[in-house]
Amino acid sequence: MRVVIVGGHGKVALRAARLLTHRGDEVTALIRRADQADEVAETGAEPVLFDVEATTESAFAEVIGGHDAIVWSAGAGGGNPARTYAVDRDAAIRSMRAAATAGVRRYVMVSYYGASTHHGVPEDNSFFTYAEAKAAADEFLRGTDLDWTILGPSTLTDGPGGGVEVAEAGSATGQVKGAVSRDTVAAVVVAALHDPATIHRQLEFNDGPNAVGTW
Repeated sequence: MRVVIVGGHGKVALRAARLLTHRGDEVTALIRRADQADEVAETGAEPVLFDVEATTESAFAEVIGGHDAIVWSAGAGGGNPARTYAVDRDAAIRSMRAAATAGVRRYVMVSYYGASTHHGVPEDNSFFTYAEAKAAADEFLRGTDLDWTILGPSTLTDGPGGGVEVAEAGSATGQVKGAVSRDTVAAVVVAALHDPATIHRQLEFNDGPNAVGTW
């Protein structure tokens, strides 16, 4: 599979790229700065300098054309509401439209645990802008004809990867938000990407007792 990862220098993205290339996939990693290229290349992915915030839809379609799937793992990183909307909402939506134009049907969105248009974050909370931006992007993705999966990892840690506990977003399973290793998140991204059973599903997850790929 030819996979393009948007936000290719992120901590989860680097881990996912390494797993994907190890299993034989061809990975293109879109990065924002040239000084990120060497670290990305070490994963086996091909780094491509591409500013998702400033690009046009047609340029996006051109860079992702010829791939089989796109993984959105980019983010503005908070702190600047205007940039958060520009990256986490507007650029993400632009990538979805570009994917449809370029015929890249498989789309995996790395969102967050609890992402929803009914997220309930107060407007005076510093997390509000991010919650709004991700809710808008996820909602747009659900309305497309793409073969989408939305992944909602809980609080990220740098602990060792392992098992996972997964539930459908909004389901009454009794699952409570906890924490999840970035290694596990990367493994979930790779497993979900290659499993058609995850298409048109929004999955939230913590570290847990089950094997990755148990949906």
